[in-house]
Amino acid sequence: MLIYPRQKQAVEASPFMHLGKLKGYLVYPVLALVALAVPACTRAQQTSAPQQTSASQMQAETEGQQQTPEQRVEVLRAARARIRARHQQRVRHIIQNTYTHQYEAYFGGGYIRFRPGHSLQKNSEADWNVGITDYFHGHLGATADFRGYYGTTFANVNQYQVFTPSISQYTFMAGPQYRFFEGQHWGWSAYVLAGIGHGNFGTGTGGLPATLIGLYPDGNALNLTPGASVDYNLGPGLAVRLSSVYLMSRYGGDTQNNLGFNMGMVYRFGRQHSKSKSQ
Repeated sequence: MLIYPRQKQAVEASPFMHLGKLKGYLVYPVLALVALAVPACTRAQQTSAPQQTSASQMQAETEGQQQTPEQRVEVLRAARARIRARHQQRVRHIIQNTYTHQYEAYFGGGYIRFRPGHSLQKNSEADWNVGITDYFHGHLGATADFRGYYGTTFANVNQYQVFTPSISQYTFMAGPQYRFFEGQHWGWSAYVLAGIGHGNFGTGTGGLPATLIGLYPDGNALNLTPGASVDYNLGPGLAVRLSSVYLMSRYGGDTQNNLGFNMGMVYRFGRQHSKSKSQ
């Protein structure tokens, strides 16, 4: 009779034992989660602390960097001075690169007023013009110049019925040229050229001597032209040139004072080694 209660207690105690084991199994995952969460929280606190410190430092530096109006003016003035200095340096480089070329070749056309006879009125002539300048010593150069002039003149009333003959002149001149202004966009030079010219005054008379209708006779003559040129630079090696023209010639024993202008292009090439080294 005593055996049955013991067996019953043993049978009834087994559910409690299973429940205790189940609680033991649940404790291990909870402990693992706690072990993982504690280091993560520690790292988060350590990360947030430097961020707060750096933010406070930036705020302090910003407050320390606050400038007075006078200091801001000085900063702006210094910045403008640096910009101006860089611009001037670029301009000096462009000028040096432009005007240290050894040679200038030019070509173009123009217009001149010319008197073809002692008693005739002046007529307009168109011309072409080519030349080359060698700047052998800094701003000083030597120029060789070729020109051709073409026009139609008006002769006096004559019995030969030749009233509008065509005429032409050709010149070859040489002389010094000096560049007295060198700018970033503009350059100025002056020249004095002298040489020989040849006049064709009887080519449009149908074989009639030119002197019979008041023209100068064909022949050679002294030519002299002082003048000035202005160049507008399209680049270091290329420019547009405008030149004033005064051409003195001596045809038929008379002195012709002829005025006009030439316009064309200038091509620069070669280098002045001595000038580029000195600059």
